[in-house]
Amino acid sequence: MSEQDDAEREFDLKWADKAEHKEPSARARMLAARWKENPPAPQPFRADPDPVKPRRSSWISTAIVLGSVAAIILLLGYANFRSPY
Repeated sequence: MSEQDDAEREFDLKWADKAEHKEPSARARMLAARWKENPPAPQPFRADPDPVKPRRSSWISTAIVLGSVAAIILLLGYANFRSPY
């Protein structure tokens, strides 16, 4: 009997898929009703979620890195100069 039920179910699914008019989902109906009164603002494709703050210029970053390296070298040299062997 389950084989007959499967065959009937397959027939019903094929019949439903061939339907000319398909009713939209509940969410689609809800959004259509909401957008009829208040249409959504246009959104660009793959828009950034938040505005990006401006980045520091590359020369400032370079100066910070080189200054840090120079300070470390001077500190290590001073430490080696002060410590007796």
